[in-house]
Amino acid sequence: MHILLVDDDTELTSLLGEFLRREGFTVETEHEGNRGLAHACEPGIDLVVLDVMLPGLDGFEILKRLRAKSKVPVMMLTARGEDVDRIVGLELGADDYLPKPFNPRELVARIRAVLRRYEPRTSPLSARVEVSGITLDPGTREVIAGGKPVDLTTFEFDILELLMRNAGRVLSRDSLMENFYNRKATPFDRSIDMHISHLRKKLENGDSLIKTIRGVGYQFSRGPEDAGAE
Repeated sequence: MHILLVDDDTELTSLLGEFLRREGFTVETEHEGNRGLAHACEPGIDLVVLDVMLPGLDGFEILKRLRAKSKVPVMMLTARGEDVDRIVGLELGADDYLPKPFNPRELVARIRAVLRRYEPRTSPLSARVEVSGITLDPGTREVIAGGKPVDLTTFEFDILELLMRNAGRVLSRDSLMENFYNRKATPFDRSIDMHISHLRKKLENGDSLIKTIRGVGYQFSRGPEDAGAE
């Protein structure tokens, strides 16, 4: 897998690049925002590790422009304690984030968890599923709501498929985090919540279709019989 590191800390990118190569990745680096964006848009990049603070374009602007062109997975690096940075990154379409300073092994684990979600499926789990007026086709990775196609990121599609295939059941935040990130939820980790917020905005009647079950998790509604959500 081909990783692009975009960070102006040359010492950090040198150390991370060496570590990632030992883990079997191909690594390239950029230290300036405009060059980072141009490189991230090139074919063959499997994942971008993107710092927020950069000369030229900052990480948020890079992510915004990148998402207009590409669905390449992005891992944001943020300053520890800067919750606003993490939320903004997720709102703009980041797949995950990691606060600095961090353990390189955790970065590798998170990169692998994100990349697994982007691997082509080899098993045909894959009959289409239709629930509450939403049609999801795993073969074409298309979603239709209200007769119109819905443009979802890879991660949003996978979350929606899991929720729809378990329609009527409540899926806990812990189970969702373990399924998609290989880690348990923490009180301050908003990643799953933000992706579900994006889904609600993109689906017709999304607020009523994906229900929050207070203190537990989320439920995709099969219809009026599903109750108990806030």
